[in-house]
Amino acid sequence: MIPRTMSTQHPDNVITPFFAESPVIRGDDEVKEAFYVFSHLGCHEQMWDYEGKEVDNFVVKKLLSRYGHYFKDVILGRDVRLTLRVPNPSWEKAEAKVLLETLESIPRSFDAAKLFYGEDIPPIFEVILPMVTSHVELSRVFYYYKNFVVGKQNKSFFYGDITIAEWIGEFKPHEINVIPLIEDLPYILNCDRIVEKYLEDKIAEYQRVFLAKSDLAMNYGMVASTLALKIALAKLEDLEERSSIPIYPIVGFGSSPFRGNLKPDNVDRILEDWRNVQTFTIQSAFKYDYPEREVVKAIETINQSRRKKGVEIEFDMAMRIIRKTSEEYRKTVSTLVNLINRIANYVPKRRERKLHIGLFGYSRSINGSTLPRAIPFCCALYSIGLPPEILGLSCLDESEFEFVMDVCGKDIIDALQFYNPNVTAILPKEVTKRLTALDIENRFEFEINEGHKIVTDEIIRGNIDEERVVRAAHIRKFLG
Repeated sequence: MIPRTMSTQHPDNVITPFFAESPVIRGDDEVKEAFYVFSHLGCHEQMWDYEGKEVDNFVVKKLLSRYGHYFKDVILGRDVRLTLRVPNPSWEKAEAKVLLETLESIPRSFDAAKLFYGEDIPPIFEVILPMVTSHVELSRVFYYYKNFVVGKQNKSFFYGDITIAEWIGEFKPHEINVIPLIEDLPYILNCDRIVEKYLEDKIAEYQRVFLAKSDLAMNYGMVASTLALKIALAKLEDLEERSSIPIYPIVGFGSSPFRGNLKPDNVDRILEDWRNVQTFTIQSAFKYDYPEREVVKAIETINQSRRKKGVEIEFDMAMRIIRKTSEEYRKTVSTLVNLINRIANYVPKRRERKLHIGLFGYSRSINGSTLPRAIPFCCALYSIGLPPEILGLSCLDESEFEFVMDVCGKDIIDALQFYNPNVTAILPKEVTKRLTALDIENRFEFEINEGHKIVTDEIIRGNIDEERVVRAAHIRKFLG
């Protein structure tokens, strides 16, 4: 069973889930969350995120001991999956050794599951490696686990003595699958070559490939990110055909249109638009900002659907638009950095997060300017009535605009309900000029959400605080 739904810990929710002891989900709450998404929501998989945050290293033992009545019938590692996201030592030096500790914990989790089930069922057998730029990074993780975590079991402590395995038991599973999480535009567009090179010396039953949406959109704009993912998925389909190895794409969709537009009331359209995706991420806003009944039904719809062949995309046109819109988007965002960072200070935290790169914070840089993470970045712009989906579109000619509307139009229209024309009062002149050129109110057919406009009007006038930011987010049903 290759999962259709992967619950993640992305902190885009407005509402605190009932099982959490505080608005900031941490530690033991995440163990409860893993049980909840399996038992109540029906997700096939939970991503357990070691990247940039403190996590519970004994999650398998705690799940099996606390919720044994459930996991006796629903087999962890067979019926549902727990998949670890680990730091990438090539880029996250401060967290590099966390990777080694995490890989060492996999055989221990295997032992806990064997005691519980009485048979060899690995509860964890895949890890997600983020920020992948090369097949070499993937192979290092694969072979470190195989040669050093498992491989050491056959070594003796000293000449003539017993082996490590004879002393403390066999190490299983013998191998793990490594899932590349590819996040930056050049590598997204080259994802098939990265995966193909990685598979050259492996005997693989299948390969999963994780393609990012949020950071891609934040760095290059929503339109560029969408078109790049369409191209990447088509290339992975070609790779599957020529390699005869099943390739199962995962795409990291959030609830905001900018980050994927996957939410309980939009599932059918996303399944159609992204029909060649195997696994859809179920992020926190999807899980907690809608009635549980709607969430369960939506997840069931995804789980019961089947992946199909994708729709062909006009490669040359898509690449031209990616180049044009990403350049325009990055110029526009560069002029908004101070405004975005000021508003982002009022965005509440929903998870304990450390750094992605660096020791005490996570940042993204566009043209040398430092920005917050993708969720507070989006939230800041929505909070002033400037949906980030429209940034970068004013450079398109008519044929390019029609192409974009054909591929991304529904997401842009969804976002425009949160547009506030009064935002130009606080924008730099260059941005206002681009919005005027885009001619939003005449070029697009949409209705402004009046409740959201009332709140964003207050923020535009300078009455900004966390309460207003959250009130607007409640209307949207996502933070950012």
